[in-house]
Amino acid sequence: MNSVNPASRETDESSLELGPLDRSDPTLLHEQVAAEIRRAIAEGEAGPGERIPQARDLATELGVNTNTVLRALRVLRDEGLVEMGRGRSIRIVGRPERGVVVTKMKELVELARQHGYQRDELIAMLENLPSG
Repeated sequence: MNSVNPASRETDESSLELGPLDRSDPTLLHEQVAAEIRRAIAEGEAGPGERIPQARDLATELGVNTNTVLRALRVLRDEGLVEMGRGRSIRIVGRPERGVVVTKMKELVELARQHGYQRDELIAMLENLPSG
């Protein structure tokens, strides 16, 4: 595994042990990068409020283009796992479990659209579900 945390980093930045990417895998590289970062967060290598290395540093360590890492980080941002601030600061703001829920919710919204339901109808259906 690769360790991404050069000695010149600030002390509030976490290191991530990212595994190698499999270029023979049909999974897109940015999805593999996102999965590795999710795994590292799930294993406690970085927690809410902690910074992770910049996209450029992650890209160098993984041997991919910076845009590939940025695309992965946008996916994680959309899942509510990371926040990308000014000055290229990237902070952990959630846990992978939340990201899974957000992903499933997006799938549900898309499925509802395909079947002719509007967002407000979907929300009403959700509110009327028995809790359990």
